[in-house]
Amino acid sequence: MKIIYPGTFDPITYGHIDLIRRASKVFKQVIVAVAESSNKETLFSFSERISLVKGSLRDISNVEVEGFAGLVVEFAKQRKSRLILRGLRMVSDFEYEFQMALTNRKIEKEVETVFLMPHPDFSYLSSRLIKEAFFLEADISPFVPPLVRKALESKKTKI
Repeated sequence: MKIIYPGTFDPITYGHIDLIRRASKVFKQVIVAVAESSNKETLFSFSERISLVKGSLRDISNVEVEGFAGLVVEFAKQRKSRLILRGLRMVSDFEYEFQMALTNRKIEKEVETVFLMPHPDFSYLSSRLIKEAFFLEADISPFVPPLVRKALESKKTKI
């Protein structure tokens, strides 16, 4: 059975990677679906985000990375998956994720959402927080792979 893990991954963090590694031990295949996300302003372009995610996950054999646009339930159907993976970091995530899961179920009754709790070391991480900390000169090396830190450095020189 395969599962889809969607997100913008702007950028991917060790929190995301933790969920993906754990899911890869439970499911035969994990498809990390990088959302084009036309309604969210991202620091990294769509192709940059796909590249960073691929580079961060290359050592996990049963993980594929693909970009997509549109509804995640439609992407799941195209990839012949009935499962969507979502992480729940804090109680504050629950309301939004629950609403999204119910909406997705109403749109596509055959697709279910599976929730995983993060490792406690990553329960507070978000891409937004990492970007803010980075641009305020914090050491983000405990939170992102070296290639992501390097990519952030290249953005810093352009701002």
